[in-house]
Amino acid sequence: MNIWLAALIIFLFNIPFGYWRANVKRFSFQWTLAVHIPVPFVIALRIFGKLGFRFITYPVLIGSFFFGQVAGQYLHKLMKAKIKFPITSCLLMDLIRINNKD
Repeated sequence: MNIWLAALIIFLFNIPFGYWRANVKRFSFQWTLAVHIPVPFVIALRIFGKLGFRFITYPVLIGSFFFGQVAGQYLHKLMKAKIKFPITSCLLMDLIRINNKD
């Protein structure tokens, strides 16, 4: 697997977790889960994608992990500012609710 494809997958996978993390108290149990649940997925992607654990893969994949979390947090803040009804911690459910309101 290409390292850039893996980085894109990791970025997209982390957006819902960043969204969740943005709506809970910092350093709480839920916050910790939102940060750490994606880690086994990243490790599995490294192993099954045959990326290995070479040094060059660390900055790319950690960066995509971080920016996915930040993008989810930004999305949560954006939706909270633009949407008239209360926003939850679940991106998927909020998107479904937005679709049903129209």
